[in-house]
Amino acid sequence: MLAKNIMIVEDEVITQRYLKDILGQYDVSVIKTVDNGTDALQALKDQRFDIVLMDINIKGAMDGIQLSKNILERYVLPIVFITAYSDDRTLDEALAVSPYGFITKPFSEKDIVITLQVAYKRFLAYEKQESATSEKDSEHQIKINQHFSYSLTSSILYCDERPVKLNIRQNILIKVLCKNINNTVSKETLMVSVWQEEDVSISSLRNLVYSVRKILPGLPLTSHSKMGYSIESIGFND
Repeated sequence: MLAKNIMIVEDEVITQRYLKDILGQYDVSVIKTVDNGTDALQALKDQRFDIVLMDINIKGAMDGIQLSKNILERYVLPIVFITAYSDDRTLDEALAVSPYGFITKPFSEKDIVITLQVAYKRFLAYEKQESATSEKDSEHQIKINQHFSYSLTSSILYCDERPVKLNIRQNILIKVLCKNINNTVSKETLMVSVWQEEDVSISSLRNLVYSVRKILPGLPLTSHSKMGYSIESIGFND
């Protein structure tokens, strides 16, 4: 199966036409050709493409590898490289940017079609896996309040959907409390979870809680007298 919308970034007119002729024989809805990075980026703003066929040596300030890096900072899509170079360094650099394949000039119709089919199939499999991971992660997402949530799958605290940088002990503390959301966790349990077999005093736990409150004042981390601590999430995880 070939992608429906394909952009070709190639500065040789004859090669452009040859590629368009090949793809025109298949069920491809859009075949866009450009010869430089500026036009390629503009084309991506104007419409959606399923895959990009990218020559490494193109017109303009950016070569195909640099352009691909630029594209992948903004869009998620597979890029297949076309190159007249056969040295390992160039090929390794290209595949490090987008590992979906490359085609060495001169190429045949079979080279183009098979490489694009395999690349698009791999990309669809990657998207499916990412979607499944995201769904699994959302199933184990603890909603704390309108700003904070915690992923039990990836052990990451989010503030306004952005990951919060925590040290290991801060993260363990928050994870244990989120696993027991709206319930008090004893100080002894927290100390064992965070420090395991280390011999620490209750002041170490207090200092840890203080450090979390200092960097996350909006996190509802509550003290319960001599009993322990909890993270309160009223109305979100009832």
